[in-house]
Amino acid sequence: MIVLGIESSCDETAAAVFDTESGLRSNVIASQAEHIPFGGVVPEMASRAHTERIVPVVRQALTDAGVTLDEIRALAVTAGPGLIGSLLVGVSFAKGVAFIRRLPLVPVHHMEAHVFASRIEHPDLAPPFLALVVSGGHTQLIWVPKWGTYRVLGTTRDDAVGEAFDKVAKILGIGYPGGPLIDRLARDGNADWVKFPKAFIKGDPFAFSFSGLKTAVLMAVEKTPENELELRKADLAASFQKAAVGALVQTTLRAARKMRARRVVLGGGVASNSALRREMEAACARIGIEVTRPSPIFCTDNAAMTACAGAFWFERGRRAGYNFNPNPRLPLDAFGNE
Repeated sequence: MIVLGIESSCDETAAAVFDTESGLRSNVIASQAEHIPFGGVVPEMASRAHTERIVPVVRQALTDAGVTLDEIRALAVTAGPGLIGSLLVGVSFAKGVAFIRRLPLVPVHHMEAHVFASRIEHPDLAPPFLALVVSGGHTQLIWVPKWGTYRVLGTTRDDAVGEAFDKVAKILGIGYPGGPLIDRLARDGNADWVKFPKAFIKGDPFAFSFSGLKTAVLMAVEKTPENELELRKADLAASFQKAAVGALVQTTLRAARKMRARRVVLGGGVASNSALRREMEAACARIGIEVTRPSPIFCTDNAAMTACAGAFWFERGRRAGYNFNPNPRLPLDAFGNE
């Protein structure tokens, strides 16, 4: 069975073809560099860029996979959460193709797709496991007792960790997107130069908070003499990253012990951060927990994970009518559990 996946939740226009027998056959992503001068995604610009790129991106995905629309059995599309204008472009396009071609339309939750991302390269990955989904818009710990069934254990109380990376990069004046830039800069810095705080929420042991950490970085920058700031940017980046990653790892381990998890699965754009991968694997190894993580190309927003999750739900009967609409705050259980 061959599924075409479409992803447009933020600023990547993506399409992919997934075959349930042979696996991923194509994965095309068009990123929007237009937002770099603004230090963040401009929603109106993002939706306009999606309308310009979605047709050529889908055509390229079909060409790369060596298939035509006649061979597609189902069309999977990100239904939320995300930017409403961006989501509408992908969903409207998917509706049109599904209607003309009489194809089943399968809505996919974006966070669930990030959990499925590891399954693309590890098809034998089996629950139960604990998933940490970390991106520019989300930071969630999700217990997965079986595929298609989820329990959110904890989420962020304020900034998502990826958002904190972007804001700190802006404070340091090093550009956008912040995640890879801070990761790269931190390699040359002293991570112990500033002891930044790790926030833990009393009464909610699996929750996250990164707003205070962002403010602490701003205060450290303001206290640094102007003639030293350029020399200290790597140290500030490394110190911030150590605190952010430390909070992620410690909270994940706390949840893993509580759930008696034997595996942690990473997902989302921040899952490609080298320090998070290194520290999570080392910490989990010390207590006998395995870590599964997707390659960086499947950490960023992509349609391969949407198609993979869509194929799973198509086989289980999930369908959407042509009147369904995306939801920018779509809850993880919006379509029910398996």
